Amino acid sequence: MNSTIELLKTRFEQALITAFGEELAGCDPMVVPASNPKFGDYQSNVAMSLTKQLKQKPRDIAQKLVEHLEISDLCAPPSIAGPGFINLTLQPAYLEAQLNTIYIDARLGVAPVKKPQRAIVDFSSPNIAKEMHVGHLRSTIIGDCIARILEFRGHEVLRLNHVGDWGTQFGMLISYLREAYPQALTTADALDLGDLVTFYKQALHRFDADEAFKETSRQEVVQLQAGAEDTRRAWQLLCDQSRREFQVIYDRLGCSWRNGESLSIIRCYRLWWQTWIGWVCLKRMLVPSAFFWKALLIRLARHYP
Repeated sequence: MNSTIELLKTRFEQALITAFGEELAGCDPMVVPASNPKFGDYQSNVAMSLTKQLKQKPRDIAQKLVEHLEISDLCAPPSIAGPGFINLTLQPAYLEAQLNTIYIDARLGVAPVKKPQRAIVDFSSPNIAKEMHVGHLRSTIIGDCIARILEFRGHEVLRLNHVGDWGTQFGMLISYLREAYPQALTTADALDLGDLVTFYKQALHRFDADEAFKETSRQEVVQLQAGAEDTRRAWQLLCDQSRREFQVIYDRLGCSWRNGESLSIIRCYRLWWQTWIGWVCLKRMLVPSAFFWKALLIRLARHYP
């Protein structure tokens, strides 16, 4: 179903050509919603913009345009205000017909877009080993609404929920669990999410007070970035457990997406360092960058097929 404003623009474009000739083909009729409801539903300001081109008074242009304007099926007779504003009020019969059309249409009169685009919607991205709070619920609901609207219009939507911290805070938690509850790093669901939150708070307190523990936590992050098997497994177990807990809430909200995780960031981080080292070596050798770029493209293709 065509929108009302598009229909009005088409009628105005036809009237411009009929009234003033083919040289006005493609002229913007400048039809917009009325600035004040007392003037009607829509208005056209095109008469003022054509004064110089047509060498006529804007009100005379508006009058001639209205005489050639065929919109009786849409609007009441147009009125001219001020220097040449054309005010339009929709007919009640037209509004009734539009409402009836929308009522029986499965898409409520909203046509798919002509040129679909690809959109990425990033959802609440809650923290691993922590319980969700109201901020996560709010961004989840808003993100789901945005994604549904875009999908309804016909766009390709990639729903992402990025889960998987891997910064200092995660190294801190792993270091603490190695001492306090090592089973949680090797066995799925060894702890409830609420218990993980408690351990996280205890780890944070120790991190702030114990320099040795702080250094150990940082080294855990380095190991995670380097892809150490035991650290990576611990991280994966905690991520999986957190996701399952989060999914219970998401299912109740009726939201779905594809999970993203920080593993991709780790890969990017490592790839960046390898690329930087290669660049420095090539620069020191004063070698042109052709070989470097080929090597980089091959590496990217392997990591991201």
